Amino acid sequence: MSPEPADPARVDPAGSTGLRPASRAIRAGRGSSGTSLATALWASSTWQSADLDDANARATAMRGAEFYSRYGNPTVRAFEEAIADLEGADDALAFASGMGAVASTVFALCSTGDHIVAQRQLYAGTIAFLQGPCRRLGIDVTLVDASEPGAFAAAVIPGRTMMVLAETPSNPRLELADLDELGSIGGPFTVVDSTFATPIGQRPLDHGVDLVLHSATKGIGGHNDATLGVIAGERELIDAVWAYSVLHGATPSPFDALNALRGIRTLAVRTTHQARSAQIIAEHLAAHAAVSTVHYPGLADHPQHELARRQMSMFGTVLAFELTGGREAASRFLQRVRLCRIATSLGGPETLVCHPATSTHVSLTPEEQSATGVTEGLIRLSVGLEDPSDLTDDLTSALSP
Repeated sequence: MSPEPADPARVDPAGSTGLRPASRAIRAGRGSSGTSLATALWASSTWQSADLDDANARATAMRGAEFYSRYGNPTVRAFEEAIADLEGADDALAFASGMGAVASTVFALCSTGDHIVAQRQLYAGTIAFLQGPCRRLGIDVTLVDASEPGAFAAAVIPGRTMMVLAETPSNPRLELADLDELGSIGGPFTVVDSTFATPIGQRPLDHGVDLVLHSATKGIGGHNDATLGVIAGERELIDAVWAYSVLHGATPSPFDALNALRGIRTLAVRTTHQARSAQIIAEHLAAHAAVSTVHYPGLADHPQHELARRQMSMFGTVLAFELTGGREAASRFLQRVRLCRIATSLGGPETLVCHPATSTHVSLTPEEQSATGVTEGLIRLSVGLEDPSDLTDDLTSALSP
């Protein structure tokens, strides 16, 4: 992943091999930092060449980091190296957003006449992309129920299916796809959006999946100040996506990459605290009379709890719950919360609540919302770094009659 350091005093990211995730997060992505403990910011969009031959070498190099920023940037490269290290991947590739990662990956690997199998329980932006631009360009899409064993493999059309796309845990109801099943599918590329889990919570590549994808804007960045997407996998496959991404132009900002690298340093401690709080809050809400259902894989009665125990190292920082009073109850709840903030992102230090039917999934038709489990009474909650007792107090007050 990272080149051998010229100076033995430099920290070698490969030296983190064998370390546990929290330690890897501290050491990863330092290839261009020299002896500095802080990541260097390379703000330049363009680098000078020495002569014609040097300019030609830079222009034709695979992922040259000192030519033109659409091709690569040293700060962005450091972020990519960190993600590759955390995911146990050969390499990684960053984009300007999570949707930039989705669109670039699909268009790099799929063409007119190809077929994609994707789960029905996806982020609404991904569904809109699959059902809009993909179908308009002649890429067929079949949606399946991710929680149904064997559903992905059963929908594969030999010779036509180019990609199997999953999101686990899913947005917003935390349904899971079986990573071992996905990894065992032969033929098409298998891609898993692991945004909700982060590399600390699960590693899809360990299960045989070809590519793992993140909206690094969320938990990886972790501070609501970076907009990034990233994929990780085998180097040859990453290079193929890079070759298309240069034309697609979803170029990540080095400033955002710097902020995301800072977020990676505290990723393990943040997600550990947030996941513990999420478990407490989920159990609290499950006992509340105003809540009919809590969707959180850490609950023993979650229908996929055992699958979560098998493939996740922690149950995540996001949960969703159904209010018995539907949209009216949801509106009243959002008006009453005080510590929790109404916003549509997730993974940051502040606890955020949103009503998916009117925000994150508003682009879907009522029928599509119903198919993905988005109801008028559904609330998504991204647990932040506040004291969990203060959060349960705020939720209890907001749910009071």
